[in-house]
Amino acid sequence: MKKDACYRLGHIASKYSFKGEVLLKLDTDDPHTYQEMESVFVELDHELVPFFIESSRWHRDFLRVSFEGVDTEQEAEALIGKSLYRPLSELPELEGDQFYFHEVIGYTVTDRTYGEVGRLSAINDSAVQELLVITHESGKEVLIPLVDELFLGVDREQKVLTIDSPEGLIALYLS
Repeated sequence: MKKDACYRLGHIASKYSFKGEVLLKLDTDDPHTYQEMESVFVELDHELVPFFIESSRWHRDFLRVSFEGVDTEQEAEALIGKSLYRPLSELPELEGDQFYFHEVIGYTVTDRTYGEVGRLSAINDSAVQELLVITHESGKEVLIPLVDELFLGVDREQKVLTIDSPEGLIALYLS
């Protein structure tokens, strides 16, 4: 499976038992929909490798799983921190103003007051606040918090994301 045909689901957070169980941290709004997964792809040495799930159950905010062929603490230890992926084809289609981060990369970002800001080059979701990373035509990056109050809509047909940024924020990045 190629990485560009997949979405990142989360990562392996820690080992759980001496029998090779691990805890998965799923980066999704509804992690419980993934409890019945039969498999995931784990990124090992820049390759996606399928891992089949023998059993799974919830442990606090983590999905506790036993992978087929991972039977020892040492085998589980080698997987800690590795990213988990699933095929894009398995994502349900979203409607209206809902979107998956990967689908809006490359969209034009326009601001209600400023006008066209630039192309959405990434969404930084590793910080406490998710940020739109927009590349302006000058090459400078503009960071806008992705919060409901600032987000006005998405036009999938025109590939445009519309925001209402705080006054002066965009100019601050471009000055």
